[in-house]
Amino acid sequence: MQAAKQILRKEIKKKLKLMTEQEKLAESQVIIKKLCSHPVYKKSKRISVYLHMKNEVQTCDILADAIGSGKHVYIPKYVGNDMDMVKLDSLEDYDSLPVTSWNIKQPLDEDNTRENACETGGLDLIIVPGLGFSNLGHRLGHGKGYYDTYIDKISKINKPYLIGLAFTVQMCREIPTSAHDRQLDEILTS
Repeated sequence: MQAAKQILRKEIKKKLKLMTEQEKLAESQVIIKKLCSHPVYKKSKRISVYLHMKNEVQTCDILADAIGSGKHVYIPKYVGNDMDMVKLDSLEDYDSLPVTSWNIKQPLDEDNTRENACETGGLDLIIVPGLGFSNLGHRLGHGKGYYDTYIDKISKINKPYLIGLAFTVQMCREIPTSAHDRQLDEILTS
């Protein structure tokens, strides 16, 4: 299973490297438009949005729309092998976040002042990143299991709707899955 996942990760990474920045931006804009008009997104009050890496659907416009719409927005905070979703107060707050070794923004490890979604009522919607996705809602992550573990944890409070965002080259006919892999409710692609 792990070998099959590694082979698929390499194939998808090759395809992503061939995408130009303009292609990533254009596809991101189409996907974001679909998300922002989605009925689940519109009715959700508490959402989690990943902060994109170089080869992921760009999420800055989602943050701007969600904050501008008065939604409570939560972003990932990784500490060791654990991940929590903590509140993002504004776009200025986002701009002030430091960049990690993964080249993504994140609150500092020692910043324990942010509201934690698990402690304050859960989430209505989680926008989930990934390397590969299938039409059945299966997802291939980067191999650390952060999101699968977090989805299990937050689902004990409430069951959020799970939407994956994928460039066309990230869509796969099949994704090898294990018992711990969490299936998404929907995948949005261009």
